[in-house]
Amino acid sequence: MAKCDVCFRHCEIQEGCRGFCGARICESGTVRPANYGRIAGLALDPIEKKPLRRFHPGSMILSAGSYGCNLRCPFCQNYDISWSARAFADAGRADTATPEDLVNTAVRLKSRGNIGLAFTYNEPLIGWEFVRDTGRLIHASGLKNVLVTNGMAELPVLEALAPFIDAMNIDLKGFTERYYAQVLDGSLDMVKAFISRAVQLCHVELTTLIVPGENDSEEEMRALASWVSTLTDADGTVIGPGIPLHISRFFPRFHMTDRPATDVNSIYHLAETARERLRYVYTGNC
Repeated sequence: MAKCDVCFRHCEIQEGCRGFCGARICESGTVRPANYGRIAGLALDPIEKKPLRRFHPGSMILSAGSYGCNLRCPFCQNYDISWSARAFADAGRADTATPEDLVNTAVRLKSRGNIGLAFTYNEPLIGWEFVRDTGRLIHASGLKNVLVTNGMAELPVLEALAPFIDAMNIDLKGFTERYYAQVLDGSLDMVKAFISRAVQLCHVELTTLIVPGENDSEEEMRALASWVSTLTDADGTVIGPGIPLHISRFFPRFHMTDRPATDVNSIYHLAETARERLRYVYTGNC
């Protein structure tokens, strides 16, 4: 048995078994990523799809994803690779790629406007070692690394990746501990700590999916935007008002089909609320 130190769960994993995320395994008394190099998705996407609006706009980026996640969002759009029973069954049969394979593909796609590699689709931090190894080679080739993450990781994981990450989109899924703990099975405190440090290390944009009846109040959005506006750089200078926030519309899917899609006017109203404190607020899925 060994303890995993990636996220707040600190899973005690029995020999030969996997932790909560399905992507970390105990072998010979050591926890390692079981999804290392397992590729569930690979596509050349517009950078705005990550979404990143203020990082090399108009460019393309090679996007790669694997299996597993350490949250349990009932509305997950990538549930087939993140945390459904099928995801864990398919993981062992997935195609594999070395860091060198992905870098070679990324370099080959430069002629199509590719600026680098985005680790996305599932939760990349649960396989952070692959991100580190691949990111190092991406930088050596002169390209950029992007991380699309739920921010649910201990700060030593972030520090280990920091030298190789140029930009992140981090989900700030709501702003109450109730929502994180009871709906997502996560920790608001952990993602806030992650965001607070990440904005000191690279370009960061945030995304909040607005779910009717859960995190759609004006009061919660005002609290969220107010907190973001107080974030500082490593020198203590306030940079929060300039951090982009993407406010996205929910559509019913997976285990959350008990409510309609978010009203478009609600998205626009919450965006205006966020603009009271933040300069760059974008709406999505509208």
